[in-house]
Amino acid sequence: QVQLVESGGGLVQAGGSLGLSCAASGRTFSSRAMGWFRLAPGKEREFVAAISWSGANTYYADSVKGRFTISRDNAKNTVYLQMNSLKPEDTAVYYCAANKYSDPYSSRSYDYWGQGTQVTVSS
Repeated sequence: QVQLVESGGGLVQAGGSLGLSCAASGRTFSSRAMGWFRLAPGKEREFVAAISWSGANTYYADSVKGRFTISRDNAKNTVYLQMNSLKPEDTAVYYCAANKYSDPYSSRSYDYWGQGTQVTVSS
């Protein structure tokens, strides 16, 4: 079993930066790909970024490519999301998740989820 706890959300002005962390417990963290998703009011849950178990492969939604960076530290059981050049449309609750199946873009591929952290970007 994997437990995930996100942190680092907050309020930031457009153009600013925030860094999110997701601390994982459980023996299987280092063998799992990890992902970040977000949920904004009135919208469906949206894929943001994912990273393979080794960190060698990363995947991004087109809307965040070039602005967000996903990384991980398996020694610390932590995955990160660095968000730069934030826009008001990035406002959402951000969730990290542990991947079980191969498709990193689909939420159905993830079986463990954190409780989420709010990111608000003001214009």
